[in-house]
Amino acid sequence: MTAVYVLWLRELKRYTRSRAHIIASLGQPVLYVLVLGYGLSPVFQRSGAGSYVQFIAPGIISMTVLFSAMFSGIALLWDRQFGFLKETLVAPVPRVHIMIGRTAGAATTAMLQGLLVAVVCVLAGFRPVSLTLLPLALGFLALIALVFAGFATTIGSSLKDMQGFQMVMNFLVLPIFFLSGSLFPLQNLPAALSILTRIDPLSYGVDGLRSALIGQVHFGVGTDAIVLGVLAAIMVALGAWRFSRIEV
Repeated sequence: MTAVYVLWLRELKRYTRSRAHIIASLGQPVLYVLVLGYGLSPVFQRSGAGSYVQFIAPGIISMTVLFSAMFSGIALLWDRQFGFLKETLVAPVPRVHIMIGRTAGAATTAMLQGLLVAVVCVLAGFRPVSLTLLPLALGFLALIALVFAGFATTIGSSLKDMQGFQMVMNFLVLPIFFLSGSLFPLQNLPAALSILTRIDPLSYGVDGLRSALIGQVHFGVGTDAIVLGVLAAIMVALGAWRFSRIEV
């Protein structure tokens, strides 16, 4: 398990080493919170739904975790392309330990990124309804990060170039975000859109996080936790299988 810890620590160091990357990664979430949050807030309030900043903040935090976790797949492709991954794979440790360490590091990095955005949301006016539910919110953040870090490892292990991963981002990750209910309520949607939101894994993460932070829930906290827990186990197992068959 020493290899797991070393690779987990390596992923964290890679994240904290680049302050410019950390600052740049906050740009899009801040834009969503400030422009959409305050720009659409009057419309949201007139509909009787309250503050749009309150509503959108859990969705933007979830979005940040999603994108940060998925970009770990790019890091895997980068290491594969420049030979760093080959040096890691020749080490006398099981490949599953390498995969678990990388995935855990990517998930931890995604959580840290989400927490930074949460601080920005608080500075922008967001207020959790109960501080006692913050551990539940952290639990949902961890589940979202694990699901998509495992998914990123699966994709990164299956592709051989950056162009393929960009297609995945455009045609899979962006729909996952926009269909998750991060930016709009899931109630009273058209039937086709409602079905799509129900098969979107991020919908359950956003719903769970929103229930913990602002007390609004659509699917149910238990349903959210079970779906994300099962998906996290599946994605990590699938990522381990694909990583064990990777060729460098």
